Amino acid sequence: MADLTLFSFQAGTTVLHHLDVRAKTVLVCMLSMALFTAGFSACLVCFLVVYPLMCAIGMPMDRLIIRLKGFILLLVLMAATRAVTVPGEPILSVSGIEITRQGLAQGSLVGVRFFLVMVIGLLFAATTRPAALKSAAQWFLAPVPFVPEKRAAIMISLCLKFFPLILSRAGQTADAVNARCGSFKKNPVRQIRFLTLPLLKKTVISADHLCLAMDARCYTEHRTDPAFESSGRERLFLGAGTGLCTAMVILSRESFWMIFW
Repeated sequence: MADLTLFSFQAGTTVLHHLDVRAKTVLVCMLSMALFTAGFSACLVCFLVVYPLMCAIGMPMDRLIIRLKGFILLLVLMAATRAVTVPGEPILSVSGIEITRQGLAQGSLVGVRFFLVMVIGLLFAATTRPAALKSAAQWFLAPVPFVPEKRAAIMISLCLKFFPLILSRAGQTADAVNARCGSFKKNPVRQIRFLTLPLLKKTVISADHLCLAMDARCYTEHRTDPAFESSGRERLFLGAGTGLCTAMVILSRESFWMIFW
């Protein structure tokens, strides 16, 4: 249930819950783009801003790290790969494999950027109702020609709703494999096969059942969408977000200009 609620909407009365979903979408896009070229200083500034918001919605850092341990392990492996593949000044050599200072710094920075993007996405998912997210996607896609915005919005909404369900199915499949002594198998390829194929089968079956249920209830894309709710603080948050992104770009200006050269 913990993994199920990590990427799901959590009811609350914080300012993020009452903020217009369109403003939150713009803020998420701005911060994600700013993090793309952010250095360590800019990432620290972003973390200091995001951390109080995480605590406000009941998502403290220690609990978040425990829930994201698999994702953090992936980031550590990514940083370790960069540490041994990027040429530079060696700081440690083991069996002919050199760990360079530049590679370790680049790998750590990439890991921090991905972690902050994940945290910002969790904040957005935890404070935004799926119906509001569907309406926002439809609103943003409406001016785009040749794009069926209503159908695309339904697809985005269903994908986001399926994500916690897939995590729950993955946990159930892993428990079933472990109950059958699957964890004692040393071959990692077989372990991945025993976990991936049943998970893929369950996910496809669940999607098929959902389609049948929607057809049985005569669900169409032409529905009355909920009206956008405004808290009156959207301009304040957009201004603060713009200032934060500008400060992050200035702190990382060397990395930012490297895009154009």
